[in-house]
Amino acid sequence: MIVPIVGNVSYSITLDPTVWIFDDRKVLLEEAFTIKANTTDKDDVVKAAERWDREVSTQFSKPPVNRSISRREGETFLENSYVMPIYDFIHNAEINTDAKNATLVTWNDESDVTLTIDELESGYFLFAMDGKPLKEDGPVHFLYGDGSNKDNPIKHVKKIHIH
Repeated sequence: MIVPIVGNVSYSITLDPTVWIFDDRKVLLEEAFTIKANTTDKDDVVKAAERWDREVSTQFSKPPVNRSISRREGETFLENSYVMPIYDFIHNAEINTDAKNATLVTWNDESDVTLTIDELESGYFLFAMDGKPLKEDGPVHFLYGDGSNKDNPIKHVKKIHIH
């Protein structure tokens, strides 16, 4: 149930989608694509500034501690479907400047998919359906950032290979 990011990166990292249910960066599946559709250029600038501030502050401080969750929040987690934006993970792997594409390696090697780095960075991983991990066709499904494949995601993703 892990997804490594390997290839033309400074740091090969391993993602564990089973713990993302407690991550504050997760987004409800129903809201993931409506949020982007309703943003304006000003919103994008504000978000970029917030990302910059967060990057600068994390370089000089300790990482945030996960807050406790209430029983009600825990029950809500187990009822909804969630996606995780991929950008932070790709950023942490530090893709080398000469990398142009990424291949989503699947359990069925014939259905591997090659994307541009931009498509990968703007995408989401679906990791929980109705509060449960994707055991049958997971560990994650890839969704393009624009939601164009929301009804037909790339399933069985087991590795991200940057090249």
